[in-house]
Amino acid sequence: MNSLDWAVLIGYFAVMIAIGIWSHKRVDNVSDFFTAGGRMPWWLSGISHHMSGYSAVMFTGYAGIAYTYGVTSFVTWSFPIALGIAIGSKLFAPRINRLRSRLHVASPLEYLKNRYDLKTQQALAWSGMLLKIVDVGAKWAAIATLLSVFTGVSLNQGILITGAVTAVYCTIGGLWADALTELGQFVIQLLAGLAMLFAVLAELDDHGGFFGAWDEPELQGHGEPLVGPYGTVFLLAFLFIKLFEYNGGMLNQAQRYMATPTPREAERSARLSAVLWLVWPLVLFFPMWMSPLLVDSRKADGSDSYALMTEQLLPHGLLGLVIVGFFSHTMAMCSSDANAIAAVFTRDVAPVLSARARAWGERSGLIAARVTTVVFLGLSMAVATQVDSPTFKDIITVVIKWVAGLMGPIAIPMMLGLLRPFRRSGPTAALTSWATGLLAFWLVNYPIHWSVDGGVPLEYQVSIPLAVSLVLYVLIGYAKPEDTPERLALIERINTDGDGSAAAAVPAQDGAPAPMKD
Repeated sequence: MNSLDWAVLIGYFAVMIAIGIWSHKRVDNVSDFFTAGGRMPWWLSGISHHMSGYSAVMFTGYAGIAYTYGVTSFVTWSFPIALGIAIGSKLFAPRINRLRSRLHVASPLEYLKNRYDLKTQQALAWSGMLLKIVDVGAKWAAIATLLSVFTGVSLNQGILITGAVTAVYCTIGGLWADALTELGQFVIQLLAGLAMLFAVLAELDDHGGFFGAWDEPELQGHGEPLVGPYGTVFLLAFLFIKLFEYNGGMLNQAQRYMATPTPREAERSARLSAVLWLVWPLVLFFPMWMSPLLVDSRKADGSDSYALMTEQLLPHGLLGLVIVGFFSHTMAMCSSDANAIAAVFTRDVAPVLSARARAWGERSGLIAARVTTVVFLGLSMAVATQVDSPTFKDIITVVIKWVAGLMGPIAIPMMLGLLRPFRRSGPTAALTSWATGLLAFWLVNYPIHWSVDGGVPLEYQVSIPLAVSLVLYVLIGYAKPEDTPERLALIERINTDGDGSAAAAVPAQDGAPAPMKD
């Protein structure tokens, strides 16, 4: 990087902070901070939903898969995400929106206390928060590693810089700042991605052009959709997982649906995100598929191939823009995660721990939300600094597996609890499926993995916990139905827009923070 690249990077950080400061005036209460007050346009929600699903892993881990295997990186990653979100646009998006518009909650887990009971809500809240701390820590480490490669700053310095900038804008402006910065980040990534695409297309003239390049020996097998460990079983398992994860199972995407004014707009938001996941990754992935022709990766997994191409093909200024693109995706995901976890803590956990929290007014509740956001970011940054320690050896790989594997037991009760066909499943089904799913994750990833020759394949490591949770949730619901009139009324209110007698019977969210007051 030279001074021009540094100017682009510093300018980007300054713009993100400026957006956060501008968004501050739109945040008057906790609802504004966590769900944008239900006033976010569907198109902004859709772009924000799309952007909050990326991280620097796209340009390292998946760049390595693209370098080694080719188009399977798209077929087994972004395509199932797009399909999962498209399905969820009808199945989950409008129902999650009604959590805010009809039940007046600010956290995706806030409704669980009445849908199940306090123990279930707390189990899902605490396990979700702990998982997210480690997950976001790995993302800080990933982007700091890229920053170190390009700029020479140390890993810890990179974590501090990116974390501090993110903390400023998302703490000041809440979900509005997250969404508006993600819109800016989308524009930046659009320019950076197209610059990289055109640079690679120009280089292909020496390799037979766009179509002839696929016949080069270096790209042998790169056109096959399912190769190596990424076969049909992996694809189906990934679709199964992403259907829940990207429709709210990891909480931050759920907030985008809650932020739109109506269930109909939440549905449109999800459809836009699905289209973007289907189209835009093709632009990002094509240079990665061509990378074996243009660079020789220094790492066995090819994870440095995209970074090497940017240094080799792009002039200064555009190089800085692409580096900003790396940051934009990771900061979008981390800031949205911070906002979601702050919502879970202040709305679901703190009122249980403290009587004072149950009496928070508008000002004190908003202060608590901002303090929680800073604390969460600080804890995740502390985890990121341990990336090279023996305890967290290979943390990025582990966390990718952890997130996919542990998300299911948390998401099953949360997501399926919204749907009428699962109305019989109550607290017993929810807690048992959650606990057994976590146990299944530990068994297939550690004791069973160690005892099986060659280990348990990755697709089974991440899908079995979710499958176990799903089966138990359904079976226990039929064996021990707990569909009380109050729970049935709650489900009806989530599934309908009009006022009916069943909906009117829904009690207030017991134990939730009191309505915000001056």
